[in-house]
Amino acid sequence: MHKKHARLALMLLPLIAASAHADQWADIQSKQTLGCGVYSDVPPFSSPSPSTRQLEGMDVDLCAALAKHLGVKLELKPLSGEARIAEVKMGRVDVVVANLAYTKSRGQQIQFSDPYYVAKEVLVVKAPLADKPKAYFEGKRISATKGSTSEQSIRMAKATPVTFQDTGSAYLAVQQNKVLGVVTNTMSAKKLVSQAKAGGVELGITAEPMALEPISVGMKLEQPVLLDKVNQALYAMDAAGEIDQIWNKWIGPQTEYNLVREERVQKLAEMKFEALE
Repeated sequence: MHKKHARLALMLLPLIAASAHADQWADIQSKQTLGCGVYSDVPPFSSPSPSTRQLEGMDVDLCAALAKHLGVKLELKPLSGEARIAEVKMGRVDVVVANLAYTKSRGQQIQFSDPYYVAKEVLVVKAPLADKPKAYFEGKRISATKGSTSEQSIRMAKATPVTFQDTGSAYLAVQQNKVLGVVTNTMSAKKLVSQAKAGGVELGITAEPMALEPISVGMKLEQPVLLDKVNQALYAMDAAGEIDQIWNKWIGPQTEYNLVREERVQKLAEMKFEALE
């Protein structure tokens, strides 16, 4: 019996060690550093400063505020959009703050904090159609970039997606009357409307979003302590007005993006929205 117990203890040792190592919050505290993944070059979220070549942007400032509230130093880790999920899963970054939207498939791979804002997929149409409800476009041809969440949102709205390699080509299809509108994120949509107006074309954005995308901090699965710490920090940042300050600096009403922050940090589990795949 004693030998069996000894063998069992030896078998359990690697599991115990792995479990201890898996506590990412303990690791962060031990190294006193938060490894925060951000875009390598996607302004205004994170891109090299023209003067200093240091990364700057909305997500960089959010990482700095998050690290401050967690009581640790910040280590920025630039990565591509495609690598955001993989880098978190493999533990190469502690968190990712890179305009990361919650989707069903991503939610099976990593865990998400409570969102600090809600991005919207919106429909850009010629001005006379801007006051039409979303239901009006059911069965109609709508353009988007291929493989994007914009394409998914068109299908969710029961419209017919016509896809292109880039937003410019998708918009050209609107100009050529091949589709009734183009779906993209709010920031890109406002740019399209502004650029079209400068060229003498009147466009509008329909009032009802095609889809909602909660933007959150991404972390490795099964890290409840880290998730709780990040959520606590986000609510504290919100209450102190820090998120508003960062927002207004980079994408607020006085910037070229002219976006108003409408939502506060809120519980992801209590949000009422149809998640994209």
